[in-house]
Amino acid sequence: MAGHSKWANIKHRKGAQDKKRAKEFTRAIKDISVAVKEGGGPDPETNPALRTAVSNAKGVNMPKDTIERAIKKASGAEAENFEAVTFEGYGPNGIAFFIECTTDNTNRTVASVRSIFSKNGGSLGTNGSLEFLFDKKGVFVIEKEKMNHGLEEFELELIEGGATSIEKEEDVLIVYSEFTDFGLMSSKLEELGIETKSSEVQRIPLNTIELPVNDARKILNLVERFEDDDDVQNVYHNLEISDELIAELEKD
Repeated sequence: MAGHSKWANIKHRKGAQDKKRAKEFTRAIKDISVAVKEGGGPDPETNPALRTAVSNAKGVNMPKDTIERAIKKASGAEAENFEAVTFEGYGPNGIAFFIECTTDNTNRTVASVRSIFSKNGGSLGTNGSLEFLFDKKGVFVIEKEKMNHGLEEFELELIEGGATSIEKEEDVLIVYSEFTDFGLMSSKLEELGIETKSSEVQRIPLNTIELPVNDARKILNLVERFEDDDDVQNVYHNLEISDELIAELEKD
């Protein structure tokens, strides 16, 4: 899981660009819309999915009034009809991709994802063909400055809440739980008064493939091509994010 969190942190450090911020906001608004529609209404107090979506929106510094407008729009008669869809395929060098989208036009999204694969040396697969390569986990990112407990005491509380592993990065803790314990961990963090930077179910690769830096860059460029698509919410892959690769990326 370490490679996955390293890539997440790289994206976080590079995420200050206006383009990335706009994408984060678009994703957060779609998450709110789906949560209102499928999770049980516009009240975060009674809709856990919406509560998580709002928390994640705050984590990317979305203004409060923008969040409130998104909830109001999603619960109105003219709300957009978004649908969650997933795609699987291979990039160059046999790197597996799992892509989660939220769309109001599935045909458009299928065509776009297929085109991105084909133009970048990859191929779209059939649904279910690669899902076994990833494990669904709850992933909670907590800024250390938001912690109101000693680290050792806090870790014990997290384990009680279902944490299976905890990674300590420079300014954040990345806490993993089983997919089935996502709600339990969310409730434990609420009980502790901790507001996460993000909390979501992610697909963690069971095994990773290490590539030479130049080949790895091609994979990360493909990741960015997908992430630039408005319908794409999350992109998962099994490329090993090596220390050598991180050192090269940080020179950019």
